[in-house]
Amino acid sequence: MRLYKMLGSVPLLSVIAGCVVGPTYQVPAPATSSQAVLSQFQATPPQSPAAAGATSDLTRWWSQFDDPLVSELVATGEANNPSLAQALARIAQARASAVSSGSTLYPSLAANASSMRSRSLSGGTGDTAFISTSNSATFDASWELDLFGGKRKAADAANARVSARNADWYGARVSLAAEVGSTLVNYRACVATTEMLAQDLKSREQTGQLTALKVKAGFTAPADGALINGSTADARQKLIVQRAECDLDIKALVALTDMPEPVLRTKLALNQHLPQPRDIAVDSVPAQALSQRPDIAAAERELAAAGAEINVAQANRYPSISLLGSIGVGGLRFDGHSAHTNTWSFGPTLNLPLFDAGRRKAEVDLAQARYDEAYAGYQLQVRTAAREIEEALVRLDAAARRENDAALAAQEYERYYHANDDKFKAGSGSLFELEDARRTFLAAQQTQISVQREHVTAWIALYKALGGGWRNDKEQAAIPAQPATAPNTDRS
Repeated sequence: MRLYKMLGSVPLLSVIAGCVVGPTYQVPAPATSSQAVLSQFQATPPQSPAAAGATSDLTRWWSQFDDPLVSELVATGEANNPSLAQALARIAQARASAVSSGSTLYPSLAANASSMRSRSLSGGTGDTAFISTSNSATFDASWELDLFGGKRKAADAANARVSARNADWYGARVSLAAEVGSTLVNYRACVATTEMLAQDLKSREQTGQLTALKVKAGFTAPADGALINGSTADARQKLIVQRAECDLDIKALVALTDMPEPVLRTKLALNQHLPQPRDIAVDSVPAQALSQRPDIAAAERELAAAGAEINVAQANRYPSISLLGSIGVGGLRFDGHSAHTNTWSFGPTLNLPLFDAGRRKAEVDLAQARYDEAYAGYQLQVRTAAREIEEALVRLDAAARRENDAALAAQEYERYYHANDDKFKAGSGSLFELEDARRTFLAAQQTQISVQREHVTAWIALYKALGGGWRNDKEQAAIPAQPATAPNTDRS
């Protein structure tokens, strides 16, 4: 009867366990956490056509380039990238920690069984031996009531960190895609520059041959021969440097994708044009753009976890009650006789903190300091994100406005160069004027290629700054369960 009365008190204790001590966490808004986040972007958003995609369409933004090799390289990189594998391992760790923390909210059950057989001798002679056998089995249960919400908040903190690690994985994925895309664009621009320098070298060599004939015939001074020979040698070494830069870009792509270099070179040789992205319509409200950043989401979830841990530290300063119960059966057989026992026990255990020399209070202060650190980190992340978006918009706008002028400059300087080349071949122009026109035309060509490259990489930087189309409600579906190439560590 007394057992039933004690069991009847459990629902009341469960109601008491609904209490939570400590501050209530509120999700901070990016726009209110930093004065750097204004109501409108200060940089000029791109003037996109009506058919431009929305930022919500950026989940796989790399597939929107007109070069399918971009998507192929990104997919290969995702399948073999150690950074993504590390991020997935951290997700697995966080999920396991969340399960462990959540399990403390529930009772724990354990069963024990034992059997022992012994032999004893009577008297001092050892003539008479007695054999005894004892058996026992117990079923134990324990449950620490979450009176002040500490365990629930510990579980909340662990779950928040799962979300943070999920966001970290997507952020690493976006960064990888951006690096692969930018490196491919740099390689394409490098190849275009190499071809331009090769044509320039060929032109200088032809001019050098003509100048050598003129010097030999006495129609021009030997100084002109020295000038064109030095110019040709300079062009040759620049071409060598440029080809080395292209090789370095290939090495970088090999490291990013883990693709064999011969295979990669074959794929790169199939197409030489600079990849062009699809335009997107950028939201002019920074707060909405910032909400799409996985790094800000990760920082906010870390902040939420730190806030929950303040509640955990506060709850540890209050009393705790545990319910303990045990049911057991046993038997003893001795010298032909047997006996059986049935036992049970149930009751609460109260832990009342009285004196700890300030340890629990210090743990609360420590949790609060960690929260303050996390909030400062969140603010820093918001400011950094706002800066990255603004800078990407500035670079994109500048590159877009420069592109036409750079093309026009290259076109006009080409006309100027060919005019001087024709004059030189006709014998009415000087080599100095021709070389000056050649240098100007070469610089204009390099600028045009550079501006085209900057325009595309500015789009990639904007895609990355906008979070790559990340959405908190879609993150779970995008994250693989485990690394595709994870080794089998089962030792069973």
